[in-house]
Amino acid sequence: MKQLLKVLVIVAVVFVVATVGGSFYMLSYSLSPDPAGRDTTQRYQRMAERHPEAMPWMDSLKAVGGLRDTFVTMPTGERHHGYYVRRDSSQRVAIVLHGWRNSAIDIMHIGRVYHQLLGCHVLMPDLHAHGLSEGDAIGMGWHERLDVLHWMEVAAWLFGAGDFVVHGVSMGAATTMNVSGEAMPPCVRTVRFVEDCGYTSVWDEFHYEMGEEFGLPAFPLMYTSSLLCRLRNGWSFGQAAPLEQVRRCQAPMLFIHGDDDHFVPSWMVHPLYEAKPGVKQLWITRGTAHAKSYSDYTNEYIGRLQAWMKTP
Repeated sequence: MKQLLKVLVIVAVVFVVATVGGSFYMLSYSLSPDPAGRDTTQRYQRMAERHPEAMPWMDSLKAVGGLRDTFVTMPTGERHHGYYVRRDSSQRVAIVLHGWRNSAIDIMHIGRVYHQLLGCHVLMPDLHAHGLSEGDAIGMGWHERLDVLHWMEVAAWLFGAGDFVVHGVSMGAATTMNVSGEAMPPCVRTVRFVEDCGYTSVWDEFHYEMGEEFGLPAFPLMYTSSLLCRLRNGWSFGQAAPLEQVRRCQAPMLFIHGDDDHFVPSWMVHPLYEAKPGVKQLWITRGTAHAKSYSDYTNEYIGRLQAWMKTP
């Protein structure tokens, strides 16, 4: 009996140690900033390879000092970085949000569309713990929603404009939806949203990835990791839920998702779309992997944005 009890104690200790260790590993794997994120030269090179159509626009702006950057102190005290481009006589600002472990440079092809083709001022922030912005841990679009609200105030001051569109891809899309459920700053006269391949919640996304990448069930690691995240970062996986945020969104929203997305699974867009009240549109791109709708359907993507900007 004593021997059995000893074995049970050892098994319990091993289980606890493995679970705690696994939770720390999971948070490190998911929320650690990309060490290469501050290498702007490498990011520009990658942008040129992936989106050569954006390079003439970027080069021409650089030649005349039109592509500018700034550092802003957030209410948290962190210094965050962003790029911006003015558009003369425009009253509309596009805030364009990048994905997980990317930076503002990685989303400049979308910024180009809004500036060059849709006539908007454009602001492209490096989100918390990305690019040149400070931060110890990625917030998966939850805490970042508050940063974007502050960026909207900065943009209103920079451009003297009050009409906004917030467009995000992947984690940037989750951030966009999280923003949509909040009260807008007084400087915002009108706002509309575009979310491209965002997830329903961090819990759903991490649960899916645990199964796909590691073949692990939700219990116990998801629960302990979420608790650890709350203790270390102030939010839990279930709390960070764009699905709940879009339920409160009264502004127009365009939903985009590829039907061959195996990183943020395609099914997630449907409950998001159904939860959103009011004006909304849904575009499913056929045969498209994660965050590839623009690349696979460039002309149609631009055309749909043009039409969306005219939607009442």
